[in-house]
Amino acid sequence: MESHGSGLRRVLLLSFCVAGIWAAYIYQGILQETLSTKKFGEDGKRFEHLAFLNLAQNVICLVWSYIMIKLWSNGGSGGAPWWTYWSAGITNTIGPAMGIEALKYISYPAQVLAKSSKMIPVMLMGSLVYGIRYTLPEYLCTFLVAGGVSMFALLKTSSKTISKLAHPNAPLGYGLCFLNLAFDGFTNATQDSITARYPKTNAWDIMLGMNLWGTIYNMVYMFGLPHGSGFEAVQFCKQHPEAAWDILMYCLCGAVGQNFIFLTISRFGSLANTTITTTRKFVSIVVSSVLSGNPLSSKQWGCVSMVFGGLSYQIYLKWRKLQRMQKKKRA
Repeated sequence: MESHGSGLRRVLLLSFCVAGIWAAYIYQGILQETLSTKKFGEDGKRFEHLAFLNLAQNVICLVWSYIMIKLWSNGGSGGAPWWTYWSAGITNTIGPAMGIEALKYISYPAQVLAKSSKMIPVMLMGSLVYGIRYTLPEYLCTFLVAGGVSMFALLKTSSKTISKLAHPNAPLGYGLCFLNLAFDGFTNATQDSITARYPKTNAWDIMLGMNLWGTIYNMVYMFGLPHGSGFEAVQFCKQHPEAAWDILMYCLCGAVGQNFIFLTISRFGSLANTTITTTRKFVSIVVSSVLSGNPLSSKQWGCVSMVFGGLSYQIYLKWRKLQRMQKKKRA
């Protein structure tokens, strides 16, 4: 009876994590799309300062992680010092800024799809730079994802979707997304090296360090440089409180989503988290198509299915690999 009870608790906890990640990030996606396409107020102005979203997100997540450390940390030391995150902070500032900026040029479903192809630069770097050999099924996954994204990019976008974009330019939009992935790759590698050097570093320490440097860099970029648009963004929010509210909700969704991701990884492992976040991206595309009026053609839905088919197969391969490793340990 006790094992049944603990099993039920795990199922309920996993359901809670799925609901939390889906709700936070799907709603954040809707807000991101709203802020990049909506015309606010009677003057019908667009919020052109999308880089400001990253600064706002950094500030909220910095405060959030500080509160979490104070609430839940046992006061133990040994984590990575705050200054070690300076280099990862640079790429973590530039990468997401490019991803958000891409929404001026391509639709939200296209951006989500392009950013789902993270495995392509990882495998290219792995095989060309480090000489890693991948299996045929792994290459098949990459082919499905790369093929799906490429075909989606080449297919004609509906005029209704194009009319909502600030400056329609597909090559520039996709280019920014792939640069975002490249910078994300460096950020992840640097974070891994930091946790390897300082094993006692927890998720909140990383969140605090990354967002501290992100806040510093974004403050300099938005308010310190001659071309910075921070003051204009603040002025826009004063004139259009609706936009300010959307930005606040966008940031809170990101902070809450991070909470659920940390909880999922700590209780169920990174594979479960990958599965949840991958399915969330697919649902985000469906929601955007239905609610936000970004109609996709049957061919485009075929491309979306190709990409998520490849991602699902990759998750299955990882699960099989994990099962084999567990069997070896038992043996």
